[in-house]
Amino acid sequence: MALRLLHAALGAMVLATGLARGAPLDMSQYHLSFQDDFTHPDITAHGGPGGRWIAHTPWNGDFGNDVFDDPGSGSAFSYSPQGLTITARKDAPGKWHAGLISSVDKDGSGARGFAQQYGYFEMTAKLPPGAGVWPAFWLEGVHKKKGTSEIDIMEYYGHAPNKYHITEHYWVNGHDTLGAWHVVTVPGNVLATQYNKFGVSITRKYMTFYFNRIEVWRTPTPPEYNQPMYLLADLAIGGGWPYNKLVSPVAMTIHSISAYNTLH
Repeated sequence: MALRLLHAALGAMVLATGLARGAPLDMSQYHLSFQDDFTHPDITAHGGPGGRWIAHTPWNGDFGNDVFDDPGSGSAFSYSPQGLTITARKDAPGKWHAGLISSVDKDGSGARGFAQQYGYFEMTAKLPPGAGVWPAFWLEGVHKKKGTSEIDIMEYYGHAPNKYHITEHYWVNGHDTLGAWHVVTVPGNVLATQYNKFGVSITRKYMTFYFNRIEVWRTPTPPEYNQPMYLLADLAIGGGWPYNKLVSPVAMTIHSISAYNTLH
């Protein structure tokens, strides 16, 4: 009962912060294909039984000015009725430890996990305050023979608490051949004080990005994105911005991550 009441309260908070920028998302055209409310541990270090997520990128490359922790006691990951909390901390020698989750365990043949072509992808989360925090929710294409398709649904830099970035990337030999981006400005500091929904609907023709299920940007779908995509979310530190004044610890709470297929 308490958990149902919490879900209802979170939904009310999300709706209250919607931006009147564009059309609301019509969820009647979708059906659920993936859902994680993080009610119990389901993250492994690199894949295996009992895990829907791995705690590293499938290409085994950490990034930012931190180390991504494996799950376990004392790690960056903890669970509560609110969902999954990823906490970034500085250790005694001064190194930051943070966390990432990926829905696919590796790139290439033999990969296991969730990936989907087209549909709607969404994360409900509360972001951490503080200059130097760098949380994100993003998609990666499974086909990487020619290049890497990446959609940053939400990329947030803590020194600018009233905005986040949406970016399209297609990486070829380290060079971004797309680099299209859009900045979403939100009221006050709602990103850090309450839960919000960050989502994207992908069709063969268009990608439509949503904040609290209100449209904030629409752009043609690059041909490189016409493939299955897997899910990633993380709390990293730095990202090219100063983090020397950031006080440890800082935390991001993910209430849920979902994906939907279209009914048509």
